Amino acid sequence: MRKTPLRAFAPLVGLALFAAALWVLHVELRHYSYHEVLREFRALPAQHIVLAALLAAASYVLLTGYDTLGLLYARHALPYRRTALASFVGHSFSNAVGLAMVSGGSVRLRLYSGWGLSTLAITKVIVFCGGTFWLGFMAVAGVVFAVEPLAIPAALHLPLGGVRPLGVLFLVAVAAVMIVSARRRRPFFVRGLEFPVPSPGLLSGQLLISALDWLAVGGVLYVLLAPGPRLSFAAFFGVYLLAQIAAVVSQVPGGLGVFEGVMVLLLAPAVPAGPALGALLAFRVVYYLVPLAAAAALLAAHELIGQREGVRRAARIFGRWAPSIVPHVLAITCFLGGAILLFSGATPTARWRLASLRSLIPLPLLELSHFVGSVAGAALLLLANGIQKRLDGAYLMAVSLLSVGVVVSLLKGLDFEEALALALMLAALLPSRRHFYRTASLTGEWMSPTWIAATALVLLASVWLGFFSYKHVEYSNDLWWRFAFSGDAPRFLRATVGALGVALLFAVARLLRPAPPQAARPGGDELAVVRTIVERSPRTQAKLALLGDKRFLFSEDGDAFIMYGVSGRSWVALGDPIGPAPAMSDLVWRFGELCDRHDDWPVFYEVGREHLHLYLDLGLTVMRVGEEARVRLDDFTLEGHDRKWLRHVHRRLEAEGCGFEVVARDGVPALLPELAAVSDSWLAAKGTREKGFSLGFFSPAYVSQFPAAVVRHGGRVVAFANVWTAAEREELSVDLMRFVRDAPNGVMEYMFVKLMLWGREQGYRWFNLGMAPLSGMQDHALAPLWMRLGALLYRHGENFYNFRGIRQYKDKFAPVWEPKYLASRGGLALPRIVTNVAALIAGSLRGVVLK
Repeated sequence: MRKTPLRAFAPLVGLALFAAALWVLHVELRHYSYHEVLREFRALPAQHIVLAALLAAASYVLLTGYDTLGLLYARHALPYRRTALASFVGHSFSNAVGLAMVSGGSVRLRLYSGWGLSTLAITKVIVFCGGTFWLGFMAVAGVVFAVEPLAIPAALHLPLGGVRPLGVLFLVAVAAVMIVSARRRRPFFVRGLEFPVPSPGLLSGQLLISALDWLAVGGVLYVLLAPGPRLSFAAFFGVYLLAQIAAVVSQVPGGLGVFEGVMVLLLAPAVPAGPALGALLAFRVVYYLVPLAAAAALLAAHELIGQREGVRRAARIFGRWAPSIVPHVLAITCFLGGAILLFSGATPTARWRLASLRSLIPLPLLELSHFVGSVAGAALLLLANGIQKRLDGAYLMAVSLLSVGVVVSLLKGLDFEEALALALMLAALLPSRRHFYRTASLTGEWMSPTWIAATALVLLASVWLGFFSYKHVEYSNDLWWRFAFSGDAPRFLRATVGALGVALLFAVARLLRPAPPQAARPGGDELAVVRTIVERSPRTQAKLALLGDKRFLFSEDGDAFIMYGVSGRSWVALGDPIGPAPAMSDLVWRFGELCDRHDDWPVFYEVGREHLHLYLDLGLTVMRVGEEARVRLDDFTLEGHDRKWLRHVHRRLEAEGCGFEVVARDGVPALLPELAAVSDSWLAAKGTREKGFSLGFFSPAYVSQFPAAVVRHGGRVVAFANVWTAAEREELSVDLMRFVRDAPNGVMEYMFVKLMLWGREQGYRWFNLGMAPLSGMQDHALAPLWMRLGALLYRHGENFYNFRGIRQYKDKFAPVWEPKYLASRGGLALPRIVTNVAALIAGSLRGVVLK
């Protein structure tokens, strides 16, 4: 177990950098008050704001070039008006919210899929746009850092004294990309997807458009700062690019706070801290907030005025992705709602609004509303994690708190803008009830280091903002008990204690909750529970839980479980959860969280398509691994031309004196010596050894738990199989299927036929023949790489495994084929996961190579 996974430190580093940025702002703004910064913001000349807006518009026009070139790269043409809409809306969301792949990527997926682009083409466009963004940044930053080297202040404690080495490194990277573009013809493969190398002409377009875009964005802030001769554009641009690097490294969404802190520090003394922060606020409004509002309006208008059939088609396509995307988007929305309430509670209320409130509401109601608003804000931050994990309780509480937030925003300061924003968030949340179906406890859910750091970041920012806003107020113990319409500072102190108290109570509740179950081998009591659940299952695969080589994760009610094994970093669950359908969703999430605690990977092997949405909700990638054959027994017969060969085998073996019998479970122990001899003979003839996990192995304790189908010839057992029977006579199957060297030819076909006829007489609906690995793989040009490799191995892999032979053998019984999948992480982890699964089945990595 990894007690302190390294990935947990990344959010802590971001939080530390954010705290350092707040300290820098505190030091640099020591001579400025909150109202003075607002005055600097309001004093910006109108002509500067207009020019900045024009440069921002030019930047977003240039950004449409990213998508235009991306569509050329993906070899898909669209009218420019559609490309421009997708680009503007996508970039507006990713610039303002951060997390470009989640925010801007999901918007592009929504729009481009509605216009007929495949998922592969959209992925190529998104990746191309991201590459263009960073390629242009490295080119521009490389030139600026090399030509106009900036001295890095010692206060930043960086190993470099200047940025020239960084500039040289960037230029080398750009040159390397250009060389690859000119010389490499083979595509790159990432996560099973093929990405061609951009041509030199396309790469030149990327560099030109991205470089111009970066210059335009820098120009927006330079115009607002208006430093004059004190600071050249080249020197300013170096500061701006370095601040962008710091913002990205911090991992803070949008670089909020970190970007401003670095800019204020590096611009001094050419630009004083107060005017710099006022210009930075204007920059956020002009380049981030205004485009975001326009993008949201355009997106809504597109949905409303589009052609009805087009909207329906887009909705059908998006509907497949909505369960995975919507909870994440609403979690961000809930988190932002909490931040709005906290920041509002930390800043002074406008005097004219307070004057209006004096005649409308009594003071106690105002004081209570202010306190409740901050408490609700802190609670929304904590609920966002539950929203992301689809908890029904988190949904109901978030709806209640957003409703409360709308009301108290008006009562504590007539904050109409704040109330409107919260009302819009509430309107987005209300119709999404169906996405929140889990009934787990909020305090029992795993909270990732990223969520903890983000929550701490907002709380820290609100505290800093409050102390900065009221630093002119001299502290005294009497402040806590001062109640007045003009008492913004006392209200902030009390509200901060309330918000931090909510966070502290939540943390204590989590610390006092029962410890999560540890990954350990099951004891006798657990195995008894497992047996009871298995006996109620309509799926024969559940019998593998009795093999004795697995661990179990039980549902809260103890009526369902996941059986799994651990190999390397992969925690491999075999099949879908066993038990009632309502318990499955929560089990899947708890299994994912258990893996996350150990910094390992959740893997679900041989799952059916009926429950694929559970694994997609968990953020896993689904990969087809084969097909399962099931024979319908109520109409199974040996009659008909297509069963001629089976009739021949059946008659021949009975003529040779073979007999078939299903031995009840109680009679199996007496047969164990004969069955063991048959098993040993079969293993020796095949030159193999026992496997496990998804395949049964011969063990007296295991074999004795089931009835056995035996074929006798000359009075001795020549073949056997242990018989799995499912609840409600839904399914019948076998696990171990073994025969001696000198058994009559066709003995296994004979056993299958007799067992199917027996199952039909007993009233069973299906006979499960098991899986044909790699069956059903598609060798299509648009299929992912892993599927094409699987299809190739299926057709030409006879030296490794008789893939086609297994499919052809089972086809004799005219089964219904159903796909089976592997749900896991994708990308570079996939080969390791597949290796881990194979090692788990074979018993070791050595067993994968040897038979």
